[in-house]
Amino acid sequence: MLIILLLLPALTACSIGDVRRPPPDRASASSRPVASAPPVADVDEVRHVEVAVAARYDPPRVEFVDAERAYALFATCDGRPPGRDCPALLFATGDGGRSWRALPHPRPVAENQQLYAPNGVLVLGAEPFGWYASTDGGATFTHYPGVSPPPGLTGPDRFQVTDEGGGRVARWDGRRLRPLAAQPGLPRVQDVTEAGDLLVATGADEGGRPYAAVSTDQGRSWQRTAVPASEDPVGVLRPVRAPDGEPWLVGERPDRISFPALWQWRGVWQPVTAEGHPSRILSVAPVGAGRVGVTGPDGVGLVVDGRYKRVSWPVRPEQQLSLLRDGTLLARGRHEIVLNVGPVGNRRWIRLVLAAA
Repeated sequence: MLIILLLLPALTACSIGDVRRPPPDRASASSRPVASAPPVADVDEVRHVEVAVAARYDPPRVEFVDAERAYALFATCDGRPPGRDCPALLFATGDGGRSWRALPHPRPVAENQQLYAPNGVLVLGAEPFGWYASTDGGATFTHYPGVSPPPGLTGPDRFQVTDEGGGRVARWDGRRLRPLAAQPGLPRVQDVTEAGDLLVATGADEGGRPYAAVSTDQGRSWQRTAVPASEDPVGVLRPVRAPDGEPWLVGERPDRISFPALWQWRGVWQPVTAEGHPSRILSVAPVGAGRVGVTGPDGVGLVVDGRYKRVSWPVRPEQQLSLLRDGTLLARGRHEIVLNVGPVGNRRWIRLVLAAA
C-alpha cells in the first residue's frame, strides 16, 4: 500500500550530523533537454482524516516508522514560533493514518519543538529543555538534558557510525551506542547499513575513490570488497537496502546535486549505468527488482536495465525519496508525503489528508 500524506510541514527538524541533513537547492534546470513528462498516475485510495486541533495550528510535522506507524506533531500557530499560547500537540497512528490518537507531550511549551521516529523510538526535542525519548509509543518518556540528543538516539538504524577515529561502526542497544569489537578496516567509514544478509560499511577517500566492506555475521568479522571506480569523484558513499533486500551503493557527488554513481551487489559490486540520465537530481532510492527511483528538476524517473526513463508515479519532482526500514518508499515534499508500500510488483498508492477538525 502506498500512502500520500497531503501536509504542509511547517516545523523543520534540525540536522544532526549526516542523519537528517537538509537537501541543497536543486531547483536549477538541468542542461539536458527535458523530454515531455508522462501523465501523473492517480492514487489507489484517498483517506481524509480530521484530528482535534484548533484552526490556528499550522499543518504538522509527520514522521513514519513504517507503513502503519507514524507520529504527527502540531507545534506552530499562524506561522508563529511555538509558545505558551500554542502548546505542542502530539498524535500517533498505528493503522497507516486511518485513525489518530492524541498522546501527552512531555514538554508542550518550549521555544522550539522537533520530532524524530528512528528505529521505532519516538524522540522529541523541546528547546531549551532537552530531549525526550519513548520506547513504548509515547506512554512514558526518558529525559535527556542538553542541546544535542545522546549519540545514536536519532540514528536511522541499529548500526551507526560514530565520529571516533575517522568513523567507527557501533551498535545501538536501546540505551547507548557500543562500538563493535571488529571494525571494517576502511580508511574512513562514512556510513553503514543492513541490507539483506549483509552489513555494509562504506566510505570514499579525499580523491573521490569509493571503498566498502561487508559482514555476514552482524559485524563480528569483515571482508574488504572492491568498488569499481567511477568516472567522476564520489564525495560520500552510502549503502542502501532496496525494498526487496537488494544491497546497493549510491555514490553522492561532492556537489550533492549531480547524478550519482550506482553499484548493485551481485556477489561483487557491479557498476550500474543510467544512459540518458539527467545531470541534476534531488534524490535517488533503489525501489526493488534492480530499479532505482529518481526525483529532480527533470521530473520523476527510473533507472532500469542500464537506462533512465521518465515514469508516471504520483510523486512530485521536488519530493525527496527515502526508504523506511520495512521497505516502504517515502517521498517527502513541502506539501505532501508519499508512501509506497506492499510487495515489489504489487504496490499501491494512497493519499492521506490530515486536517484540523
